[in-house]
Amino acid sequence: MRKHLVIALAAICALGAGCGRSTSGTAAPTPPSSTGKSAKDLVPETVRKSGELRMATSEGYPPMEMYKPGTQEMTGVDADLATAIGARLGLRTRIINASFDGLIPGLQGGRWDIAMAALSDLEQRRKAVDFVDYFNAGGSIMVKKGNPEGIKTLADLCGKKVVLAKGSSNLEIGKRQDDRCAQKMEIMQSEDAPTGLLTIDSGRTVATIVDSPVAAMYAKETGKYDVLPEQYDAGPWGIAIDKKQTGLRDAVAKALQELIDNGEYGKILEKYGTTANAVAKVTINTGA
Repeated sequence: MRKHLVIALAAICALGAGCGRSTSGTAAPTPPSSTGKSAKDLVPETVRKSGELRMATSEGYPPMEMYKPGTQEMTGVDADLATAIGARLGLRTRIINASFDGLIPGLQGGRWDIAMAALSDLEQRRKAVDFVDYFNAGGSIMVKKGNPEGIKTLADLCGKKVVLAKGSSNLEIGKRQDDRCAQKMEIMQSEDAPTGLLTIDSGRTVATIVDSPVAAMYAKETGKYDVLPEQYDAGPWGIAIDKKQTGLRDAVAKALQELIDNGEYGKILEKYGTTANAVAKVTINTGA
């Protein structure tokens, strides 16, 4: 894992409980579904006059946000979705790279309109912003290609040598499982996901747990790993919008639902190997 990815992960964890993934128990306000208006019709006048949708993100968390090789042009799931949402709203999307811990303060200060950076929808964050939930992700087990140990579930990790990234929510998933194991795991802690994968390559460990979209990316890029389908501690990731901007929030939610309905959302997630993280319906503030 590149250094900036480690920083991003640390920041994510610092702003939430663990890395913030958990199931929802919160009543969900529903996005505007009809009223005969399109997403474009719902855009607040102040934003319409500006002609652009300012989206802030924090580069360094592939496949969600990263630079195209050799360029300073942002790409990834969040960048592509933001551009598509802007188009539905009749706006040009301007992507701004910012520090992760400055994303929400930037929204509150009016420096940008939305923030998309693999942000878990958490109660703590909802004190400051609303979330249009667009992605569902948890930790997935990664094993060597072909799964020679025949691992199928977390319980199959009992008695096995497992590597987990320090300070990650995935380490907590592994520890919770280990508490339930009659035959304990041998848990090695790595600095980050890529160095953990090196221990699988060398046979020092047999499995790890990595955020599912990131796991899918590594598996696709290297061809050396299998990612098991089940996700643990999965929960919604949301597009953050300042609580005062309810009109823009509803416009973004409507635009995203239109992208889901016309198939463009699915094509973007498929492009980055994250189809398993798709949602069928947009919700607002449905995190833990």
